[in-house]
Amino acid sequence: MEGLMLARVLRDLETLLPARTLGWVFPDETTAALLIDGVGNLVLSYRPPQPVLFVSRERLRGEPRSPFQRFLAARVRGDLLRVEQLKLDRVVLLHFGGESGFVDQAPTRLLFEVTGRNANVLVLPEGEGFAGRIVMAAREVTGSRNRFRTIRTGGTYTPPPPYEKLDPRTLTPDEAQALKQVPVGRWREHLDGLGPLLGAELARRAHLTSGDVPGEAWPRVLEAVQSLVADPTVSEGVMEQGAREAARTEKAAGLRKALREPLEKRVTLLRNQLADVTRAEQGLEAAAVDREEADLLMAYAHDVKTGEVSVTLPAFDGSGPRPVSLEPQLTALQNAEKRYTRARRREEVYLRLAEREDVLRRDLHDAEARLADLDSADLGALEALSAQLQQERPEKSAYGMRFITPGGHEVLVGRNNKENATLTHRIGKSLDYWFHAQGYPGSHVLVRSGGRELAPPDILYAARLAATHSKARGSSNVPVDYTRIKHVWKPRGAPAGQVHYTDQKTVFVDGTLPES
Repeated sequence: MEGLMLARVLRDLETLLPARTLGWVFPDETTAALLIDGVGNLVLSYRPPQPVLFVSRERLRGEPRSPFQRFLAARVRGDLLRVEQLKLDRVVLLHFGGESGFVDQAPTRLLFEVTGRNANVLVLPEGEGFAGRIVMAAREVTGSRNRFRTIRTGGTYTPPPPYEKLDPRTLTPDEAQALKQVPVGRWREHLDGLGPLLGAELARRAHLTSGDVPGEAWPRVLEAVQSLVADPTVSEGVMEQGAREAARTEKAAGLRKALREPLEKRVTLLRNQLADVTRAEQGLEAAAVDREEADLLMAYAHDVKTGEVSVTLPAFDGSGPRPVSLEPQLTALQNAEKRYTRARRREEVYLRLAEREDVLRRDLHDAEARLADLDSADLGALEALSAQLQQERPEKSAYGMRFITPGGHEVLVGRNNKENATLTHRIGKSLDYWFHAQGYPGSHVLVRSGGRELAPPDILYAARLAATHSKARGSSNVPVDYTRIKHVWKPRGAPAGQVHYTDQKTVFVDGTLPES
């Protein structure tokens, strides 16, 4: 039910208020009908996804079928004093005057959110405006169902966020003329109270199709808007077309929401990876300093005594004395070698990341463009994007990451201690091969060889996976042990992922991902 339709129901009701109420009846578990003297039944049907509010002259019956309905019948009583609508949004507030009797009932407000899948009815205490403490809710909404907005009995009700749209009841010719280049089917995006059904009806009354741009025919659309305000009913043909459009709109909104999170995560990840490139580039300056100090220590090693925490040596470029800090337990040559190693690692990290910089920037530009186009994309484009993102997702195994060796053997890499234990002790067969970086915490790598021997390319492929998914990632010449699963066991009382093994062989590889 759309905002202008609700406004029409409330407009007709307001002329009869305040009115005496004769109690509640409940035709079903998600419908409450308030009998109003001289009016009939004000029916609140709050079943998602099509809640409605209307006045019925039909005689309705039914006892309360839920705790909320029993609360409604007992506590929301007295004269119906006034009704309100939040702008032309699908939020309605009914004010009740309360009742004196054997047990007095205080004045209350009944708030009806006529909002599709999120339809709800709430009882609020007496007050002004649309906020307040929730005394009782027809549907509790917890953080597990909606992380952006919760509705709990005893909590505080917060109205929907404010928005800026034109009010069709007071739409001026100047405001209408400003929309003349907007397709008539999209006028509802600028006018309050219009949804897919009334948007389609607007096009019909203006004798245009939804995709037509009014241009100089904008006065005709303005007249159609004014006629909708007076009579927001929908023809049967438009009802069918609008229902289809509403379904497509709802599906598009769901896809948009589902796609936004992974795209935003992708953009954040790529920006962080590009920031790593920048930091690695800055590390080159530190590497240059390390190399210069290492060269000085090598040249003046005979003047540097072991046990000193610093030494001052003449710079090669003649710029004067250069202070160099030392690790006192190491000799001058060992201090120099440590600096060379540190510089080499920084340079290797930069070279590895720099190779990917162009690809990262291209991927970031693509992800940002997809994210920017998300709001304006139609259902077809959203479905195509969803399928494309699904294809781009890496293939995953139920346990561990999955790879294929050059010889065609399946490789599984554990992502945590639990998966490491599962791969090694449950999935792996006795003659399968097991790999692990020697002396470094890291993933267990299982090669499902089916008892066959591994060729050298397969061994090196799996070993690089083990080195890459360990604390030695990015290093060169990483020792990796491998053996048959039957030679790997878990010590008694050891935590998940901790093992002992024998009969291993060792290969030395780089801690970078192998070529696919």
